[in-house]
Amino acid sequence: MVLVSTRKAEKFFKAKTEFTTGPMELQHMMEDEENINIIDVRTADDFAKGHIPGAISLPRDEWLTCKGLTKDRNNVIYCYSEVCHLAAEAAKEFASEGFPVIELEGGFEEWQKYNLPIVP
Repeated sequence: MVLVSTRKAEKFFKAKTEFTTGPMELQHMMEDEENINIIDVRTADDFAKGHIPGAISLPRDEWLTCKGLTKDRNNVIYCYSEVCHLAAEAAKEFASEGFPVIELEGGFEEWQKYNLPIVP
């Protein structure tokens, strides 16, 4: 096994912490009424079954509309779980359009693990 570059690791983790948030941190942002949009990129059916309070449904087939995104707020993007890459793909696409984005690590599954509020 080759040792990883510490400089590359430092850059990677700095970027990771700058562009990701956890469920508890997001909950605090919501409580503090921070200037954020919460964007759920799961299917419309799954959104209807339950989602994070205040979230806007923006499934993959609607990404081009950029519905709910604004350029004057951080847009927190989430999908299903840690192994789902929809949020990362959406964040990459939205960032390329000039929207500030943050990914919720662990997605909706992680939010539920912390027993945080869900809108049915």
